[in-house]
Amino acid sequence: MDSSALLTEAFFAALISGALLAALPILFASLGEAISEQAGVLNVGLEGMMLFGAYAGFNGALYLHSSWLGLLAGIGGGVLASLTMVVLCVRMRLDQIVVGVALFLFAEGVTSLLHGAQFGESYPRLEKPSELAIPLLSDLPAVGESLFSVHPIVYIGFALVFLVSWMLRRTSTGLNVRAAGETPAALDAAGVSVVRTRTWAVLACGALAGLGGGYLAIIAAGSFTPFMTQGAGFMAIVIAMLTRGKVLWTIVGSLLFGVSLTIATALQLAGITIPTDWVQMLPFVTVILVLILFARRSYLPSALALPYVRGER
Repeated sequence: MDSSALLTEAFFAALISGALLAALPILFASLGEAISEQAGVLNVGLEGMMLFGAYAGFNGALYLHSSWLGLLAGIGGGVLASLTMVVLCVRMRLDQIVVGVALFLFAEGVTSLLHGAQFGESYPRLEKPSELAIPLLSDLPAVGESLFSVHPIVYIGFALVFLVSWMLRRTSTGLNVRAAGETPAALDAAGVSVVRTRTWAVLACGALAGLGGGYLAIIAAGSFTPFMTQGAGFMAIVIAMLTRGKVLWTIVGSLLFGVSLTIATALQLAGITIPTDWVQMLPFVTVILVLILFARRSYLPSALALPYVRGER
């Protein structure tokens, strides 16, 4: 195999593996945000939940010596953070955007402070988690190892997207969630609690956001650093808004942003150097372009971000 073919293979392998590592946290978070938005709760604090999940997940994996227990700890961190939205927004009916922004800022400060108090200037690293290689497929050239020799949570993540899509479209629970975001008064009249439905939707969002943060710290980075999400939560909000309630499209959106986050590294392996400023700018340029092209086609539930008060219309 000549050098150009080797460079091409290295480029695609790096692009695919890097895109998956970058896309999975966004995929989990956008899936959770889609559930929350369908129930009528705009979760602007999504990135804060991811940060809490990343910090809790990293510590869980570090002290319990298990990536799976670390991911569970990340889920727990996200759920605990989502309780803020549940209490203040769903139960007390405060402004969802203000509370979400406050949660995000609080998470940035608290996780940075806790990490500094715990580790000082050091940044401990985790051992590389075990991977699951699918026979035959993992031996394919260029893409085999990148796609079919990964941590099992990657396969679970894609399966979750199909499961949530089926739940929202084919079950009474999904119908209740969508009714809570579209016509909460009708759901209330049918004898189903709007508050309870929105509560579990926000908790599910927190769990998935925490899982995304845990994946970022444990699998993708192998360590925790303050502010490590770098806007991933806000990218997930954009994806959730543009999917029009069709959560299967979160896969496409997440992979698109995953590619934008990792393409610079892949190009460097191919011998093409990109200025650092361009690399840092690329994901946000992608967000702007996606909004310009698809924002008019987006659909948001009619009761999104509106607190429900029985008797009011």
